[in-house]
Order: sequence, then C-alpha cells, then structure tokens
Amino acid sequence: MRALLAVLFFASPAAALELELRDFYDLSRPASLEFDPDFCGLWIANEGPEAVLYTLDGLELRRVTSDLPRIKAITLEGEALLVADGFGGFQRLSRDGEAVAPPFRIEGTLDTEGLAIARDGTVLAVEDEPGHLLWLSPEGGVIRRLDGYSIDPIMHEPQGIEIDPRNGHILVTDDWEGTNSLFEFSPDGELLGLAPLIAYGRDPEGIALRPSTNTLFIAFDGGARIAAFDYLPTGGIDESAEVPGADCVMF
Repeated sequence: MRALLAVLFFASPAAALELELRDFYDLSRPASLEFDPDFCGLWIANEGPEAVLYTLDGLELRRVTSDLPRIKAITLEGEALLVADGFGGFQRLSRDGEAVAPPFRIEGTLDTEGLAIARDGTVLAVEDEPGHLLWLSPEGGVIRRLDGYSIDPIMHEPQGIEIDPRNGHILVTDDWEGTNSLFEFSPDGELLGLAPLIAYGRDPEGIALRPSTNTLFIAFDGGARIAAFDYLPTGGIDESAEVPGADCVMF
C-alpha cells in the first residue's frame, strides 16, 4: 500500500494542451485548411469556387474546382478530397480536381464549416449557427450530433476541425463571435482542453495538423494569415503511435 501511495504521490500529472507560436504564413484568405503530406503543403479553401494547394513556402502547386457553387470546407479522404459548400452539398474529388462522384447532400446539415476524417472512415464536420459537431458515415448518414451549447464553456460558432491520428483527439476552432479559442475533445466528444487564441489572432477559421513535426496550423480571418504552432495534445504524445501516410522533408 505504501509503495502504491508513493507512486501516486510522485506520478507526473498528465500533460495539458499546449501551443507555442512558431511562425506566420500569409497564404490566400484562409477559411478551411488541410495539410497534404505528399506535397508538404496546405490545401486552402476560401469560400470561392476553387481550392488551392500551396507549399509552406507559398508556391502554388495546383487548383481544383467542384460541381458545387463554392468550396467552403476541405479534407483529405485517403487519396481523394472531400469538399463541402456550406449549404448541405458535398463532393469527392481527386487531387487533380477530377470528380470522383457527383455531388451529394447530407440531410440535416445546414452550414458546414470544416471537415475531417477519422481513421475508421467516419466523417466529422462542424457547423456554424447552430454550433454542432457531427459524426457522419462515409455514405452521408448522421451518426451523432454534439450541441456546442451543451459544452462548458459554450462552443458558439465552430469553424475548423482536425483529428490527431495518433490519439484520435478532435481539435475544433471557435471563432470571434464565440470564444476565439481552440477546443480539444476525446474521440467520443469529451472536452479535454481549451486554448485561447486571442494572443495570436482574431477570428480563427481552418485548422490542420502535421503530426510528424507536431505542427498545428490555424487560419485567422483577422489579418488573413495562418499561424504555425508547436503542438502538444492533452496527455502528451505517444512516440510509438503509428502516423498513417507519407511525409515530406521537414521544413
């Protein structure tokens, strides 16, 4: 018993969510972000008809369009892209911009702001007005809906979403009309951490993670730029965890 108490007393507390600013990038007018490890770049959707892939040095690599009226949210789904227009419309594209399938709609989605794909293929989306976090099947069925107003503090207007593939943690940005913060959830939607972002910018939008370098990218509408952070998730990093996908040369 004494030995057990000693272990409990001297055990280090679990690491909390931490962000340390590394750099800023002036890339387009970012709304939704996705890091592409094959190209060492960021896909940027800015609510226009195109999404653009840039290197981290600002070199434009390619542009894609869809059959939707605009591209408001973007994420990688395997070798393809999944995009949404924010009006309930979705489409899958190749990374060359070819339509993989016609557009489709997900009943009950209103204002999709961000998309992310879990390792099991589940599609996660965030909606603004009302603020929701959604779990969707790849075919487009709503599995679960988390109301942002049921969280303390309230997640008023979620904008961007990313999933850490090493632990399944869900990262969501809440914009200026909300808390101007980063929310961190467990894979089941339990709130794990909160990081205010006002020291770095106003009105956070898209978010993307490069797990191989623990780099978190957050786009800010105020100033139209992207901040790059050194990122530590709640609970720390399991260095033995497998990170799927290739990666480019470290910048």
